[in-house]
Amino acid sequence: MGGSEMKVEKLTIRGTSEWNEDAWVVNEGLHLYGVIDGATSLTPFRGPNNETGGYMASHSIKAYLEALGEERDGPLRLEQAVLEANDGLREQMKSFGIDTADKQAVWSAGIAAVRVLEKHIDYVQAGDCMIYALYKDGSVRTVTRDQVGHIDAKTKLLLIEGIQQGITSQAELRKLVTPAILANKQTMNTFDGYSVMSGESALADHLEYGRINRIQLEALLLITDGLFPLQAQLDDLFDPQALVAEIRERTLQGYAQALLDQEASDSECQRYPRFKTSDDKTAVWIRFD
Repeated sequence: MGGSEMKVEKLTIRGTSEWNEDAWVVNEGLHLYGVIDGATSLTPFRGPNNETGGYMASHSIKAYLEALGEERDGPLRLEQAVLEANDGLREQMKSFGIDTADKQAVWSAGIAAVRVLEKHIDYVQAGDCMIYALYKDGSVRTVTRDQVGHIDAKTKLLLIEGIQQGITSQAELRKLVTPAILANKQTMNTFDGYSVMSGESALADHLEYGRINRIQLEALLLITDGLFPLQAQLDDLFDPQALVAEIRERTLQGYAQALLDQEASDSECQRYPRFKTSDDKTAVWIRFD
C-alpha cells in the first residue's frame, strides 16, 4: 500500500498546563497512526527533566508504537501492540518507584489509533480519544465511543452549579471539582468507569478495537478531547459531521486556532464550563486519494 495514496496532517498544541501531555503516533512503516492523551497521577510525581506523569505516559506509549516493525512471530495485531505498550508503561512506572496497584499514583493515557491496510482499517481505542470516518457522500461515522463522557457529564454539572452559585474564577472551579476527579480515578478499567492505558492488566478486558472496511472511505480523523467543540450547556452534543466538515474546510490548524480563540475569550470558563481554560489538543487527519 503506497504512501502516495494517503495524505497525513497532524497537529499538537499545549494547553494551559506546563507540559503538553498529548502525543501523536506516526509509524510510516506499519501505516500506524494515533493520538494519545496522557493524564497525570494525583500523587505528585516529576520525571528526570521535571516531566509530569501524563507526559511520561503518552511518550512511553508513543515510543513503543513508533518503534514497532513487522518482524514478529506472526502478523502484527494492533490491539496486541497497544496492550504491550500498556505493559511497557507499567514497567516504566515501576522503574520510577510508582506503586502500580494504586490508582491515585499511576500515570495513564487515553488512545485512539489506526492501522491502514490495503482493504481495511484496524482501530483501537481507550478513554475519550475519538475516531471519525468521512465517506465520499459526505456522511460521517463515529467509529469510537467517548468512554469518559458519562463521568464528564457529572463533572460538568458540578461546574454549572458552581457558576450558578457565583464562582467566577477558573481556579475556584477547578478546586470545586477536584474531589470528583479524585473519585473518578478509582473507576479506571472497571465497569463503573472507563478504559484507559494505566499499566493495569485489566485494560485487556476493557480496550475497544475492531476493523472497518475502506469502501468509499475518504478520510479519518483522530482527536484528543482538547479538540472537542466547546459546549455551553450540559445537554449540548456536538455534531461530528459539522466538526469534520469544518476541519476539511479550514484545515486542522485553522479549526484549532478558532477553538483557541474561543477558549481565550472565556478564560475563566464561565460561558463554556470546563476544568481548565485550554486543554492539550492533538489530531491526526488522514485523507485517501
